[in-house]
Amino acid sequence: MATERPLAASLLTSKVVVARRFEPLAERNYGKERNGRLELGLIESLYLVERGKIIVSRGKVRHPFAKLMAAGLKIDRRIHEKYLVYRDLRDRGLVVKTGFKFGCDFRVYQRGVGVKRGPKAPSEHTKWIVYALPEDGTCSFQELSRAVRLAHSIRARMLWAIVDNEGDVTYLEAIRIKP
Repeated sequence: MATERPLAASLLTSKVVVARRFEPLAERNYGKERNGRLELGLIESLYLVERGKIIVSRGKVRHPFAKLMAAGLKIDRRIHEKYLVYRDLRDRGLVVKTGFKFGCDFRVYQRGVGVKRGPKAPSEHTKWIVYALPEDGTCSFQELSRAVRLAHSIRARMLWAIVDNEGDVTYLEAIRIKP
């Protein structure tokens, strides 16, 4: 990113807002532009705080990484494992967006893809949908089936991101096979 100094950002309840000079972040597919400002999710914000790209405050109180993570845990008890998966995917150069509307944790695009609405080339569609799960977590066959069918219906691949107790992430793919 061309930005040298971290950008100022404001913490709202479940999102972070960057009001000025956010174009370098938007160009790299962070957040969503609304009303002349950039709205970031908590996981994106954690990543950008850790990388020194933004400084998050609520009023006059600064929220460094640990404080922002603690605030996030009050909203989402799975934020830590989701963050580790998000960080791993972003560090690999992939474009990562929330998967909320698809019922998963993340939707992931190939490197260099600009996320846009409307008609898309095949390479611009979601490549993977990702679910974060701790290594000691469980998943029913119904959940697995639903996830695989969802991925198949949007022509994406379904990945389970298993986060071990050391914070390492392993990806497992489940596919639908028709006999």
